[in-house]
Amino acid sequence: MSVDPQQLLRELFATAIDAAHPQQVLEAHLPKDRSGRVIVIGAGKAAAAMAQVVERCWQGEVSGLVVTRYGHGAPCEKIEVVEAAHPVPDAAGLAVAKRVLERVSNLTEDDRVIFLLSGGGSALLALPAPGITLADKQSINKALLKSGATIGEMNCVRKHLSAIKGGRLGKACWPATVYTYAISDVPGDLATVIASGPTVADPSTSAEALAILKRYSIEVPASVRTWLQSPESETVKPGDPSLARSHFQLIARPQQSLEAAAVKCRQAGFSPLILGDLEGESREVAKVHAGIARQIVQHGQPLAAPCVILSGGETTVTVRGNGRGGRNAEFLLSLTDSLKGLPGVYALAGDTDGIDGSEDNAGAIMTPTSYARAAALGLSASDELDNNNGYGYFEALDALIVTEPTRTNVNDFRAILILESTHHDA
Repeated sequence: MSVDPQQLLRELFATAIDAAHPQQVLEAHLPKDRSGRVIVIGAGKAAAAMAQVVERCWQGEVSGLVVTRYGHGAPCEKIEVVEAAHPVPDAAGLAVAKRVLERVSNLTEDDRVIFLLSGGGSALLALPAPGITLADKQSINKALLKSGATIGEMNCVRKHLSAIKGGRLGKACWPATVYTYAISDVPGDLATVIASGPTVADPSTSAEALAILKRYSIEVPASVRTWLQSPESETVKPGDPSLARSHFQLIARPQQSLEAAAVKCRQAGFSPLILGDLEGESREVAKVHAGIARQIVQHGQPLAAPCVILSGGETTVTVRGNGRGGRNAEFLLSLTDSLKGLPGVYALAGDTDGIDGSEDNAGAIMTPTSYARAAALGLSASDELDNNNGYGYFEALDALIVTEPTRTNVNDFRAILILESTHHDA
């Protein structure tokens, strides 16, 4: 079977991205009646691409405002697209969040709102609660990102420090009808967690947010502590009548992308093994993948080569060193360190939004020669891992994947391709 492993891995990544792209998935979910006036608001890395689809498909009057990450914009004619910072909010995100809230605050029950939501929306739609400054939110956000907290824990804190998340935006739209269309970037696809659930009820509490900050030893300004101890800090809870006319629809999720990649694997003659959405430390998740790859190579279990192991989800990196690199480069560096050039094993790890962490690459590729080639350049995989320098390691190997922003986001995509062993034929 003559296949170029690296080319196939790149094609699998492209397939995963395409399966979650707004151009492919949004139109079918829009309301059947597309006449009349609609106000479009949105937040996330896919917001501009989603807005383009609504503009193209809606027959009636369209106006609105969406916010996306710097570089992830797309040209719209009727819906204003604003860019702001991610993952740490900035003044542009704050200004646009205020405008979004104002835009929906005086609606009637005849109004319809379409809310376009995708990963990244939490940081992009940053409107601190009363008495809390943007600087407070930024410092807590930075500390959470470095702490190893899960996405669910981070969003619990963000929701309770916000004037717009945790159902508050949905409440502001009342009594209008709200249609939220979401692209999931979180394990479990929970509506309450995707971009901190601005239009859905939130069962988590302010007490839980305080407990999370304590668990990760995050210093909290007095103003934040005071706010979280007040009843006003509670989010909109399930059963609240102000969300009775708010509808939520998931239009793309990581599983769809993994399944699309699996179809592509089969077409190329490889058996796919989908491990699903995974969480945990990037380097530890990589060790588990390495163990499975080794078992396949040595014992043909749990399936025989040629095959591809597929997984998604969002891992975490606890930053200890001062190197460069996001979750995917860290995963791949740990995998390289674990496998040490195991023959016939290739891997790709990338973020479907096109940006791994805050770098300019989507991810990287590992080949059976990566470990030895890096060593020849004087780079030790374990030392670089200690320094969180996945970007530097794969940059030296010219193995970074640069896609530019994809304008969608179903989180990370990992594929480990294992060729059929030829040594027993010799």
